[in-house]
Amino acid sequence: MNKALVVDDSRAVRMILSKTLRELGFEVLQAANGVEALDVMARNGESVQLALVDWNMPEMNGIELVRRLRAQSRYDRLRLMMVTTETEIERITAALEAGANEYIMKPFSREVVEDKLRLLGVMT
Repeated sequence: MNKALVVDDSRAVRMILSKTLRELGFEVLQAANGVEALDVMARNGESVQLALVDWNMPEMNGIELVRRLRAQSRYDRLRLMMVTTETEIERITAALEAGANEYIMKPFSREVVEDKLRLLGVMT
């Protein structure tokens, strides 16, 4: 089973994304910020294939999390998708340059999530 990590400080968003991912066949882990996410990744290693990451979170934001994960070669195959309210082209560019593979703007639909997962090659 594919394993995904949902990182968002909003419990409601974590629940919505987790439900969608479970329905699509993923085992889902959750974290409320980047610090928690790094801890989850340290415990689960390469078994996590996908991380959906919010930008604006306390303690460590999503862009810093993406940079930290990309700095570790053990996560080279991890697919990273930003899921955020940040809509400015400069933010999208910054996320992609930091190492995100895809970008979804909130609010989002299940169909958008599915389309992006197909683009990432983690779902057929």
